[in-house]
Amino acid sequence: MGVMDFQFIGGSMGSVVGEKITRLIEYATNESLPVIIVCASGGARMQEGSLSLMQMAKISSALYNYQSNKKLFYVSLLTSPTTGGVTASFGMLGDIIIAEPNATIAFAGKRVIEETLKVTVLEEQQETEYLFEKGLFDLILPRNLLKDVLSELFKLHGFFSNKNQHES
Repeated sequence: MGVMDFQFIGGSMGSVVGEKITRLIEYATNESLPVIIVCASGGARMQEGSLSLMQMAKISSALYNYQSNKKLFYVSLLTSPTTGGVTASFGMLGDIIIAEPNATIAFAGKRVIEETLKVTVLEEQQETEYLFEKGLFDLILPRNLLKDVLSELFKLHGFFSNKNQHES
């Protein structure tokens, strides 16, 4: 399980965060373990330049190997805020994507979009409930229900994984 901390430099994803998440995924791949990543990020750590942006590809590549070659189970949990490179990469690559109620989830912030594209962005267009209606997530779930729901999801995945192994 990986947990991003928004209280530390806005949860920005730089080379250290990218390396730690990649190592988590590689360890889970080697040990055939499920992965849960709790995302809370303001985006890429721009002070690091292109190294920061490369973390998106690095983590996504590790996840591709994890999900495609090993058929393992990745749950992405999006908290508020989850924005930028995290949303554009591993935040949205979960086999199951769960978002917290009323979370801000976006690639770019409201102001950046409005200034760049010269359009008006409504506040709710970057909130969980609106995005759920558009099909971006599998579930909206408050934290107090996570334990039970995750437990059931892992049981279900384990059932189908075992069934497929016996049929092979």
